[in-house]
Amino acid sequence: MTDPVLRAAEQSGLVLSGKPLLVLLSGGADSVCLLDVAVRLGARASALHVNYGLREEADEDERHCRALCDSLGVALTVELVTLPAAGNLQAQAREARYRIAETIASGDYAAAHTASDQAETVLMRLAVSPGRRALLGMESRRGRLVRPLLGVTSGQTRAHCQERGMSWREDASNSDLRFTRARAREGLLPALRSLGPAAERTIAETAQVLRDEAEVLDVAMEQALTGLGGGPVVEQSGLAAMPRALARLVLRCLAESAAGGPRSLSRSQTDSLLELSEAGGSGSLDLEGGLQAVAEYGTLRFRLAGEAVASVPDPVGLAVPGAVAFGGWEVTAQVGGGGEVAVSRAALARGSLSVRGWRDGDRIRPVGLGGTKTLQDLFTDRKVPRDLRRSLPVVVCGEEIVWVAGVALDERFAGGGEDSGMVRLSAKKTG
Repeated sequence: MTDPVLRAAEQSGLVLSGKPLLVLLSGGADSVCLLDVAVRLGARASALHVNYGLREEADEDERHCRALCDSLGVALTVELVTLPAAGNLQAQAREARYRIAETIASGDYAAAHTASDQAETVLMRLAVSPGRRALLGMESRRGRLVRPLLGVTSGQTRAHCQERGMSWREDASNSDLRFTRARAREGLLPALRSLGPAAERTIAETAQVLRDEAEVLDVAMEQALTGLGGGPVVEQSGLAAMPRALARLVLRCLAESAAGGPRSLSRSQTDSLLELSEAGGSGSLDLEGGLQAVAEYGTLRFRLAGEAVASVPDPVGLAVPGAVAFGGWEVTAQVGGGGEVAVSRAALARGSLSVRGWRDGDRIRPVGLGGTKTLQDLFTDRKVPRDLRRSLPVVVCGEEIVWVAGVALDERFAGGGEDSGMVRLSAKKTG
């Protein structure tokens, strides 16, 4: 196969013979090339064109797409969309296009982003966001969205169309310097090409290499976080003992979990957080977007500033075997098998099991202590953060505490190794 665009699309593994593929067709050279490639590689291609009515030429673009699809024997869906007057029009148009594609596609849907687009994306992100993520660029697959042309430049897609005798539409907004991407396209990329003709390919290839390496780093981060207990609260001593780069990845993961979305941590912020850990005692550090790191009792966690202390969920009965939701936890009781703690089934004959929150005056006889202790004192001894205490599941049998999840098991209910009827209790965080 001598056609470099056809070869690159085939090698991507994202255009498969006999499989449905919805091509997002704007009428520009890249999308015209992608539709032709999909047809030639034997995909069951169809196309989607979205007419936003933003330009005088919009209706002519639509007619061009209809004529192209007729010539290729491809079914075309045209959607008319009105975008809000305010905000980022390009982002709104992109999201509207993807939303429609998700609705109508019977399989994957393909965007015609090229190595040139990838280079622009990396440069734009790097200009405003430090860190490795800025260099990763666009994924070749995100859910059902695929990008089969990331291995070729826009120059190559135009050459493909010219060789095939296929015309395309030019969108003047692509050169409108009011848009950030246009400034990268018209200013940065030509300057880089003057330094090295293969600049776009080099940037796109670097993004792919870093994306491959990111998979290894993510595994290392997950293993490190598991070694610290899995979060959302981690031991400061274990964090401080890690290599700086690995600690930063763990901290970023915890920060994103608390914030509910992507967050970046600079080197200086990471240093401040680790210094907070190394100093010991209690303290906090305010980060961007209302995120706050809190250190106390030798642990570190993140929370949103002003976040209310977790309310105490209502008590709920727990069957054996069975599982119940308790606030942001799932508590499970099963006979035999795996579990965090083993409880004597004979001891559970004293009453029915239920799950509730901590109550003032609660006492427990922890295994190995040889006496009773209030939960308040136990929480202090075990370094449980104050604003997490009320939300922890407390499993009770009748009125007696059996187990405080992740903290202590009452010795009166502990199952022995020879107890064939023991019940296994476990609790996992769900929110």
